[in-house]
Amino acid sequence: MINVTKAYLPNKEKYQKYVDEIYQSGWLTNYGPLVQKLEKRLAEYLRVKNIVLVSNGTSALEIAYRALDLKGEVITTPFSFVATTSSLLMSQLSPIFADIDKKTFNLDPKNIERLITKNTSAIVPVHSFGNACEIEEIEEIAGKHNLKVIYDAAHAFDVLYKGKSVLNYGDVSTLSFHATKLFHTIEGGALIIDNDEVAQNARYLINFGIRNQEDIPYPGTNAKMNEFEAAMGLCILDDIEQIKQKRKIVSDIYKHELRGLVKFQEKNKNATENYSYCPVVFKNEEQLLRVQKALNERQIFPRRYFYPSLDTLEYIKPKQKMQISRDISKRILCLPIYVNLERDDQQLIIGVTKRNL
Repeated sequence: MINVTKAYLPNKEKYQKYVDEIYQSGWLTNYGPLVQKLEKRLAEYLRVKNIVLVSNGTSALEIAYRALDLKGEVITTPFSFVATTSSLLMSQLSPIFADIDKKTFNLDPKNIERLITKNTSAIVPVHSFGNACEIEEIEEIAGKHNLKVIYDAAHAFDVLYKGKSVLNYGDVSTLSFHATKLFHTIEGGALIIDNDEVAQNARYLINFGIRNQEDIPYPGTNAKMNEFEAAMGLCILDDIEQIKQKRKIVSDIYKHELRGLVKFQEKNKNATENYSYCPVVFKNEEQLLRVQKALNERQIFPRRYFYPSLDTLEYIKPKQKMQISRDISKRILCLPIYVNLERDDQQLIIGVTKRNL
């Protein structure tokens, strides 16, 4: 069986050494030494100031909204994993969708300003499939209207924009370290925050709002990363350059073999790629379903990221109709991409796709 991705597992003996350290210290969670070590190493590798490790990417978003004290309406994209929207709703915020650019799949800045009202407190764009947003345009709009910007950068690990980490933009950027991601900690995530005070507040919020044993100034939650997850992250960080290089090879083969037959995402020319995903867009939904069925029959399981368009969810109020997002979501399919995808298996995927176009 070939799935859309496969979690990378590092050298077992290396991971075991960290496990031995955990057993020796008896420190399993509550900001243990391995979490502290991983934060330091990630901050250096990603070239960011403050990184707060958390239990998952959805919690990272929810903590970001709390740390910035958001209220009312938030302008965001309908083309994303559902957590981008559900995290807003769970935080008692109203998602107001702005449609995407049909080539980049990112929130189109031209659609933002007309949606801003007196109730708007922030913009939450997504670097879709790791493709950097139109950052300057978004932040110019935010500055003009005194809005916060939280980038959902779940896919954008180690992406650079104009030579600087894409995570350094906005008030907060959030990452997901789920097992399927380029870099993972089994489950996990992170907030990247330049402002020291906001970063410290985020640390209180992920630990029940506790400042110290006698002072609990915030109604917080439990969103801490544990030591076993940090151990996995430390191992994978050692291998990350090799991981990216091997995924690039797989991505390049898809683009070479399928160019002209399907459409690929238009990448931001000012940003680097990290090869997190390989999305392709078909002529119509019927073609997509035909290819998907043929692949499934051979035990190959690509995924319809992101389908359905989030503006179609029944529980979203007010009702909004995002034509471009709906169109792209019906025609896009992410092909399998992971480090040890065999060349013969990839050629099978490509062959089946070509025969069913």
